[in-house]
Amino acid sequence: MSFNLADKPLAERAALEDEKSRLFELWQNNLGKAKGEATRLFGERAKRKGKWAEWVRAELDGMSPPEFANMVRSEVNRLMAANK
Repeated sequence: MSFNLADKPLAERAALEDEKSRLFELWQNNLGKAKGEATRLFGERAKRKGKWAEWVRAELDGMSPPEFANMVRSEVNRLMAANK
């Protein structure tokens, strides 16, 4: 199995490039919103104490599209790492 795009048929390469473009656009358009959501979630940490991680998981599971939820998850993880 080759991961070289040059070895893929033209239609498959085009589909992969379209998906990359879609994801990049989603990232560009939603990064600020994702950071805001992550800040909101992280801000609940002191209030929710031991139940915070479970609550965050539930909040992330309710977000859509899944790519946006992943952006928020990454930002929450970044905030956690910065506050250790």
